[in-house]
Amino acid sequence: MTGGDTSDADRLWVGIDLGTQSVKTIVATESGTIRSTGQHPLTSTRDAGRHEQNPTEWTDAAAAALAQALRELTDAERARIGGVSYCSTSGTVVALDAHGTPTTPGLMYDDSRGATFAPALRDAGADRWQKLGVAIQPSWALCRIAWLAAERLLPQGHRVAHQGDVLAAAMLGHAAPTDWTSALKSGYDVRAREWPAEVLATASIALSQLPDVVAPGTRIGETSAVWERASGLPQGTAVFAGLTDGCAAQLGAGALAPGDWHTVVGTTLVIKGVTPQPISDGSGAVYSHRAPHDDLWLPGGASNVGAGALTSLFPDADLSALDAPIGERTGAITPSYPLTCRGERFPFLSPDASGFTLLPTTGSDRYRLRPLDALRSRPLDEAVESIWTGIACVERLCFDVLAEQGAPLTGRFSSSGGGTRSATWNRMRATLLDRPIALPETAEGSLGMAILARWGAAQASSTSLALDHVASSMSRIRTVVEPDAARATRLADAYAAFRDALTQKGWI
Repeated sequence: MTGGDTSDADRLWVGIDLGTQSVKTIVATESGTIRSTGQHPLTSTRDAGRHEQNPTEWTDAAAAALAQALRELTDAERARIGGVSYCSTSGTVVALDAHGTPTTPGLMYDDSRGATFAPALRDAGADRWQKLGVAIQPSWALCRIAWLAAERLLPQGHRVAHQGDVLAAAMLGHAAPTDWTSALKSGYDVRAREWPAEVLATASIALSQLPDVVAPGTRIGETSAVWERASGLPQGTAVFAGLTDGCAAQLGAGALAPGDWHTVVGTTLVIKGVTPQPISDGSGAVYSHRAPHDDLWLPGGASNVGAGALTSLFPDADLSALDAPIGERTGAITPSYPLTCRGERFPFLSPDASGFTLLPTTGSDRYRLRPLDALRSRPLDEAVESIWTGIACVERLCFDVLAEQGAPLTGRFSSSGGGTRSATWNRMRATLLDRPIALPETAEGSLGMAILARWGAAQASSTSLALDHVASSMSRIRTVVEPDAARATRLADAYAAFRDALTQKGWI
């Protein structure tokens, strides 16, 4: 490992976030100072349910993003790099030949070609899935792997890799194992720590065609001379098995103690927490990753609702200019369910769910149910407030569902994502949740992976170092948002109306 003659306190740690639109890299110090960053775009091809990327572009873009970050370091600093880890999108897979060369495009996490295989895969492992508390969804990677096999794209000697596995192999110069968070949606049994042979057999998938699985943070090798020439990352840098992007953001926010929860308010809404036991609601809306540490679990889910509704409905609006006017509003709040596509995953599972808004009425009913597009005819500040409230109501309902399933909500709540740029919206969310929300300086997945690399190095050297301690020392809190008592009654009324509308629809 490079930097072997330096103390831990002098070392730098590298994180790579292999996403949908770009690859981001961070080089961070032990205390969480971001020494340098890099970014390189990725391109996708979408058509009628297909979503593909070129796997070669994953590794090329990662090398370019790393090179950008490493150019900002001195030779002495590069020599002090202690290790690297990586995260990637959950459920993205590709077929490889015996030499590790991709033979198919990367089938992205929302590619729907395997959807029809879901019922058979669900039935084949019914007992196993019930014990795990998961429900195989049409969007899971296992369905895409079954499609590859059915299309004869997995002949003997070929195998499956996840997006992060491809990057790891490029860094190492040989095949890499996967980690158990990336393997979950491919059908891996995270309780028994095994692939479900009885399920795979029904889809004509051999165990030898799936990667070995290790715990996130496991030291899986060192970077090669070829990767140093491509990226500038010194040969011999320790590589540690990574995580899915959602789990990486949780690490980046330092939400790793039991009872901690983290919400990402991006295009969609993603919630993950830490619990002593796996949490499931029985429908598949809530499922649990196995944590890297202390035999803990990372339950949560992802809603199709999110800040993307704002840009979809009001693409030209200056949302930052609306923060103060909305903060000064005192009238009744009319919530929306701002779902701009069809179907919901969390806090309830419904393929037929669609968006709506509740507009005020002078009749006996306080609100009338209208299509979401009706917001376009309302004053802009009122319409945006309605969407902000609706997303906050979805978040509150998610936590209500988690609490009903026994999840402890006793730790620190934190949040990241583009939606947290609004001070007024943050206060609305804190008020509806009736608890403070901590906002990290950054919760980038790449920082989460620098944290994992630091912890993984300690585990590899048999050093006793708690993951939550590493995360708290490297993840800094920018501010804490407190609930606003002046808004509490108005938001409580809006949430009650929101729940009533979902109940009338039969979705909860």
